[in-house]
Amino acid sequence: MRCGKGSGSLNSDGKPVRVLIIAGSDSGGGAGIQADIKTVTMLGGHAMTAITAITAQNTLGVDAVHMVPTDMVIDQIASVVSDIGVDAVKIGMIGNAGTAHAVADSLAELSCPIVFDPVMVATSGAVLADADTISAFERLMRLATITTPNLPELEALGGKSALLARHIPLLIKGGHSDDDLIVDELHLAEEQCVSWSDERIATRSTHGTGCTLATAIATGLGQGMDLVPAIERARLFVRLALHDAPGLGQGHGPMGHQSVREDAMVAGPSLNQVTVGCRDYGASVDFYRTLGLQQIVDSPENGYARFEMPNGVTFSVHQHDACSTSTVVYFESKRLDAWVGELLSLGYLFDQMPQDESWGWREARLLDPAGNIVCLYSAGENRRYPAWRI
Repeated sequence: MRCGKGSGSLNSDGKPVRVLIIAGSDSGGGAGIQADIKTVTMLGGHAMTAITAITAQNTLGVDAVHMVPTDMVIDQIASVVSDIGVDAVKIGMIGNAGTAHAVADSLAELSCPIVFDPVMVATSGAVLADADTISAFERLMRLATITTPNLPELEALGGKSALLARHIPLLIKGGHSDDDLIVDELHLAEEQCVSWSDERIATRSTHGTGCTLATAIATGLGQGMDLVPAIERARLFVRLALHDAPGLGQGHGPMGHQSVREDAMVAGPSLNQVTVGCRDYGASVDFYRTLGLQQIVDSPENGYARFEMPNGVTFSVHQHDACSTSTVVYFESKRLDAWVGELLSLGYLFDQMPQDESWGWREARLLDPAGNIVCLYSAGENRRYPAWRI
C-alpha cells in the first residue's frame, strides 16, 4: 500500500495530505466520520473513509446502530489506499472484535502515522463497544503511533500503569474529570510525560470532541509535524470549535468546526492584528463600527477597543496622546520564544523580551528600522476569545 510523508499542509508529492478515517457514521453530524471529515478539511487535508457502522443518533443519544460487514470495511480501506495512497490514519469506532482484528491486519502493511481513538461510549452515554471488542483493541494500540483514551476508556483498557508497562504511547484526555481545569497528559514512556491544562469551556456542545482531537492529531502527523506540536494544534482546534459551537439540538450539540479560522492554525507567523492610536475613544469606536467592523472588546476606562473582521483578523484602537507614534503591528506565532531567540542571534534588539501579559497574550516588542513598534506574540484562543469578550 502507498504511503507518503508530508511537509506543511502537503504530502511528499506536493498534494493535500491524505488522511484515512476508519470510524462510524453519526447521522447528527456531530461526531464520527462527519466530524472527522470536517476536521481534516479545515486543516487542509483530504479525508478518505472506511465506515464501520451506521448510527441513527442526534444530540440526545444513539437510537440505532447498524454494523457494516467486516469485509466491506476492509474493502473500503484497500480501495482508497491502493489508488489514492495515505499519509496518516485515524481509527475511531470499530464496532466488533472481528473488524478490529481485520483492521489491524490491514494496517500492519502501512508505515505512516496511526492515531487510535478507542471509542467505547458516546457523549450521550450509549455503549459503542462490547468486552470482546475492547479486548481486541490491544492489537490496534500496538500499531498506533498514539492512543487517545478519555478517563473512562483508560480504565476500561486496564489503566495507565498497565498500558505504559506494555509500552503503549498514550494521550490521556481529562475532559471527563469534574475539575474546572482540564488536564491532558501525553505519556510516551513511564518517565516521559508532557501535560497541557486549560480552563473548561462552559458549553453543552461537546459532541465529537474526542473524534475531532484524534483526527486533528493524525492530520498534523501526516503533514510532517512532530507529535507534541500536532497535539498542541489539535487541542487549539478543538477549543476554538467549542467556542464557535452553533448551539444545535436539545442535548450535547455539535461543535463549530466550520467556524475555526485558518489564521489560528497556520504553522508560521501571521499578520493578525493592528492597533492604531486615537485621541477621542468614543468617536473612533463609532467610526469603525459604522464601517461595519464587529466590536468584540469595549474598555473605555483603558481607552481600548478591539474589532473583528469576517476572516477572523482583529483590529484595535487605543487612546493615546501621541497618535503618530502609537501604531503597533502584531505578528502571531505559536513558537514565539524560539522566534525571538532566532532574531536575537541575528543581532536584533528587543525593547521587551517575551512575557505573559495580564490580558492572556505572551508578547515581545521591538522597533523596525523606521521606528514603528512591532509586537511578536502568541495568544491562541485568547486573541478572539478573551475573558472580557462582549
